[in-house]
Amino acid sequence: MVQSKNPAEPSVRLLRVGEQVRHILSEILARGDVHDETLAKHMVSVTEVRMSPDLRHATVFVKPLLGKDEEVVIKALRTNTAYLQREVAHRVKMKYAAKLKFLADESFDEGSHIDSLLRSPKVSQDLDEGESSED
Repeated sequence: MVQSKNPAEPSVRLLRVGEQVRHILSEILARGDVHDETLAKHMVSVTEVRMSPDLRHATVFVKPLLGKDEEVVIKALRTNTAYLQREVAHRVKMKYAAKLKFLADESFDEGSHIDSLLRSPKVSQDLDEGESSED
């Protein structure tokens, strides 16, 4: 088995299993297999799944379409965790069924914040000054 050089980096196996779990959860949610009113009303995007090194825990990052009702959607997913874990366990051939933990994906918010900072007048002014001094 090939180990990654940096212990902080997940192995290829962890990435592969995480992506497989992400696809399965995305399919279940898109088809409306979970009988939950909240989840039926919202399109939920599974943006990433991070597996623990022993493959027993999966942290699932989700984002409701347009970011609306994020807390309500996360609560509905947590309420239906047992069903989702069973479905994932049936479809992924592993020794143990992974415990799912649902979290809101904050990366989009962070990206928007950085973009707004870069577009702010103060930063634009600093960038313009830097370009003129290079000439």
